[in-house]
Amino acid sequence: MSARTLPAPGADADAAQRVLAPVLLGLAVLAAWQAAVTLGELPAYLLPGPAAIASEVVAFLPAIGGAALVTGTNALVGLVLGSLAGIGLAVLAARTRAVDALLGPLVAALAVVPIVALAPVLYTMYGASSEVARQLVAALAVLVPVFVNSLRGLRQVRPVHRELMRVLAATPRQVTRAVTIPAAVPFVFTGLRLASSLAVISAIVAEYFGGPRSGIGSFITTAAAGSNYARAWAYVVGGIVVGLVFYVATLSAERAVTRHHAPGTGPS
Repeated sequence: MSARTLPAPGADADAAQRVLAPVLLGLAVLAAWQAAVTLGELPAYLLPGPAAIASEVVAFLPAIGGAALVTGTNALVGLVLGSLAGIGLAVLAARTRAVDALLGPLVAALAVVPIVALAPVLYTMYGASSEVARQLVAALAVLVPVFVNSLRGLRQVRPVHRELMRVLAATPRQVTRAVTIPAAVPFVFTGLRLASSLAVISAIVAEYFGGPRSGIGSFITTAAAGSNYARAWAYVVGGIVVGLVFYVATLSAERAVTRHHAPGTGPS
């Protein structure tokens, strides 16, 4: 039976402060933004005010939600595909020096491929009515940080730990489960946190260059082309929300997994 741990003194106050501080900062930024737009009489094409953007968000909330769902789905597919590929390639590179030497330059080349050049080519290959091009763009953006961080994590196992497992006559599966995975998990999730934001950004940017007119990026370009600048910013807000959802989901998964692997978290 595990002992119940009591919260440290002042823990609740610290948690409230961590939540309250960014909220107050955000409100202050919005107030300063609105004041600058109003007092400075800035034109809408230069910078619409938060009040105008909020009005467009309310008016077009169903459309923003539908576009966010499309973009979020493409980003999620890209995140899953890119993560699986990145982790799988990292495992191969960690096990085989020749594979590592081969994959290093290829991943470095992928890291500098611009989305603006890649997206039109993929639209030509898969058709303008398919979402596959956007999903592949997101997957390629995800692969690089996941591969780099996963490979780094797989190499973090200390020689003394491997030697100890060898002395204990542990099988390769036991070594992987007891030593390699716990050492690699924090690095893998660092890559996933970076990749979750990149997946959303890449999916949105890919929507600027063609494909079905159903995602956040498509509606941003349509609204801006029609001089509906506050509406374009409203869709930007939708994209921000999608990115935050992905980041929070990844962070929550990381905490759940690291808590599971933490010492002393066995069955009570």
